[in-house]
Amino acid sequence: MRVELEPGYGILIRRYKRFLADIELENGEVITIHCPNTGSMKGCAEPGSQVYYSRAANPKRKYPFTWELGRTPEGHWICVNTSRPNEMVGEAIRNGVIEELAGYEHHRPEVRYGSQGSRADWFLSGHPNLPDCYVEVKNATLLENGVGYFPDAVSTRASKHLEELSDMVRSGFRSVLCYVVNHSGIDSVQAARHIDPVYAESVKKAHAAGVEVLAYKSCLSVSEMVLDHRVPVII
Repeated sequence: MRVELEPGYGILIRRYKRFLADIELENGEVITIHCPNTGSMKGCAEPGSQVYYSRAANPKRKYPFTWELGRTPEGHWICVNTSRPNEMVGEAIRNGVIEELAGYEHHRPEVRYGSQGSRADWFLSGHPNLPDCYVEVKNATLLENGVGYFPDAVSTRASKHLEELSDMVRSGFRSVLCYVVNHSGIDSVQAARHIDPVYAESVKKAHAAGVEVLAYKSCLSVSEMVLDHRVPVII
């Protein structure tokens, strides 16, 4: 997936009110940009890190710039825009990068399903041999002591999604939880039991119920964000 970022980068001063961040440009100007991430962004929003941003298509938007990528002092790239992983997975499915999801004729985003009114990030149908498939995408960006984790804060919503995916398996569908590893320093993913033990147990139960759990790592740069290869998931 090609991305169009503004030239250069800013230095993060602070992220606040969840959706805002102040950055200092190379010319010394301080601007406020939109932060498209509702999570804690633990380890991804450290003051002093580099911020790469895009310009909104709507010229009337209050904050015209959107935070897309960060680069840590250690040199790791991170995609912080949580709308990107769904797009990356969709592109990877179409291009056959995610081999486990290849062969489906139809790919529909944001499909409502389940008894709790969830929305699947992707619904795949029309495979000659496999059942229709619900796909839930999660953005994994938390790196601690060399290990990648999800989530970076307690998420009852993520646990609810796993319950819904398990119900779909029991109803005869395929269900897939796909972690998009959007941190260049992460080479495997596991549930962050130390942050959200309920979610960690939910992953185990869902996996035992037949929910497939995958993780694909991205290749990130100032011009492109693409899923590149599968990495291990530790259940």
